[in-house]
Amino acid sequence: MAPLIALLAATALARLAGLAGVDPLDGWHPALRVGLAAMFSLTGLAHFTAPRRADLIAMVPPRLPRPDLLVTATGVLELAGAAGLLIPATTRWAAAGLTLLMLAMFPANVSAARRGLTLAGRPVTPIGPRTALQALFVAAGVGILFGA
Repeated sequence: MAPLIALLAATALARLAGLAGVDPLDGWHPALRVGLAAMFSLTGLAHFTAPRRADLIAMVPPRLPRPDLLVTATGVLELAGAAGLLIPATTRWAAAGLTLLMLAMFPANVSAARRGLTLAGRPVTPIGPRTALQALFVAAGVGILFGA
């Protein structure tokens, strides 16, 4: 739920800043870029902080090798993508990369839900709501990709 809150809150605040006269944020697409960047900064940092890192490592499907390395790599990609969203010259590349990353990581969320894992001491989001969230996040990425 925290990623959704970060996305919505940062997008709303950026849009308000745009309406208040901050020209680079004047429009929904720039505000959405800020919202996605905030969301991926939050999720990317979680890949490196205890106790979430251990939970994320546990979420990697058992058949994949080196879950610790995969969590590190995806965290780096999320943080790089978040930065890339904020640089006009790289916005579309970052949005495309993050959208593909979300699609690639979705099976880990499904696997975690099926295995009854926890994240920060709470059960991971069930498959139905997680699918809806993932669709929203992917739609935001695609919206930036084609509307930037």
